[in-house]
Amino acid sequence: QVQLVESGGGLVQPGGSLRLSCVASGGIFTDYAMAWYRQAPGKERELVARISSVPNGGTTYYEDDVKGRFTISRDNAKNTAYLQMTSLKPEDTGVYYCYSIHWRGGVHYWGKGTLVTVSS
Repeated sequence: QVQLVESGGGLVQPGGSLRLSCVASGGIFTDYAMAWYRQAPGKERELVARISSVPNGGTTYYEDDVKGRFTISRDNAKNTAYLQMTSLKPEDTGVYYCYSIHWRGGVHYWGKGTLVTVSS
């Protein structure tokens, strides 16, 4: 059983930056692809960024709206995934969830989320 714990959310002004962290425990971290989803008020949860497992090369994917502003990374020695967010916009506001899925597929986990509010 994998547990994911997010941190780093908060209130930030437009144009500001935040770094979210997701610490994983209970599994072999390198076997899992990691991703960040967000859910804005009144909207469905959507994928923001993903980084593949180590066996699959650690490649990254970004949703169009965050390309060039957000960077996903993983520190396999610390069992931690990060989402560096820059040039934040009010529409980036939402609860950000960490997600992991085993490279063979099927087994996946969610964190409880961390709230990001972009407002002046």
